[in-house]
Amino acid sequence: MGIFDSKVRLNLALQGGGVHGAFTWGVLDRLLQDQRIEIGWVSGASAGAVNAVALAAGLCDGGREGARDKLATVWHSVHKAGVPDLMRFNPFLYSLSRLPAVTQMAGLFSPYEFNPMGFDPLRRLLTDNIDFDRLRLSAPIELIVSATDVATGRARHFRRKEIAVEAVLASACLPTLHHAVEIEGRAYWDGGFSANPDLVTLASESPVKDTLIVQLNPTTIGGLPRGVREISDHANTLTFNAPLLRDVEIIETARKTLRASWLPGHGTMVRLARHRFHLVEAGRYTSALKPDSKMQPDRGVLNYLFGAGRTEASKWIEQHLKHVGRRASIDLRQRYLLPADLQTPVNPIEISAIEEPENSEPELGSEPQRA
Repeated sequence: MGIFDSKVRLNLALQGGGVHGAFTWGVLDRLLQDQRIEIGWVSGASAGAVNAVALAAGLCDGGREGARDKLATVWHSVHKAGVPDLMRFNPFLYSLSRLPAVTQMAGLFSPYEFNPMGFDPLRRLLTDNIDFDRLRLSAPIELIVSATDVATGRARHFRRKEIAVEAVLASACLPTLHHAVEIEGRAYWDGGFSANPDLVTLASESPVKDTLIVQLNPTTIGGLPRGVREISDHANTLTFNAPLLRDVEIIETARKTLRASWLPGHGTMVRLARHRFHLVEAGRYTSALKPDSKMQPDRGVLNYLFGAGRTEASKWIEQHLKHVGRRASIDLRQRYLLPADLQTPVNPIEISAIEEPENSEPELGSEPQRA
């Protein structure tokens, strides 16, 4: 087998972000084109969960090309249906949602008041396009779809064999817009409150030891928000980035503990410490968009973010695919835990991590992008 035939295995951790999830669609579309990449486990919350199940269902239907087609079908359906959130504004009022006065007024009511029947076109969009029975039985990848238990605030991770449409709806359920989703007698809200996306479960349980994070929300926002919409959007960004930062702190604590210990580590802590992470991020694109772009599936925004996702995935493949299976290409501590002014570009070879001794493999070559 030649060096250009080498395969790499990669988990995916897909962050939620409403319509901004079209960036992740672009990333997945580009990854699926590269025959060298085999997808392992996929973790997702909110729009990340929608992308995850579309990917898995498409792989069932027709392999890589089937997955690309399924993702495109789902996102085209989002545009046609005018589903504003996958999540920020109740679809029942979508025709009025572009009027600022109506947007502000809707915030004064609960979804149980302005949408007492619980109308949610996302349910129909999913059931029309995803065969959940087949997904549970035949999907070639493992899934972790996260939702938040309303009573405890803890994450509930639905695995592939238990994923039905209700699990995805629960993962995408913002409580100001949708009725809580009940599953087995428990109520759930958006997974972004508790796992956005889950990294700890992925790193500690997946047999694949590399994970690519697809991050939609910027972690640093310049300027002080002063307007009502800007303040609300900034608060939401902080809220939905918090679980990611928490998981990074857990992983970095595991690494620090093992480095300081005289005793050999074992189990979950070692798997967390040795896991290799990589990153494709949308922040430079999503931070330039208006806050309400998350809830309005405008064709231009969808196309822009899809193209941006493909572009950033191509850059990552060219620069970092050769590191998969060898070393991380992002320093989690520096990227997420240090102040922005102390962050510096990192050479993947120099990233300090606790690695298992592995046999060295030939570097991967680059493959021309298919038009």
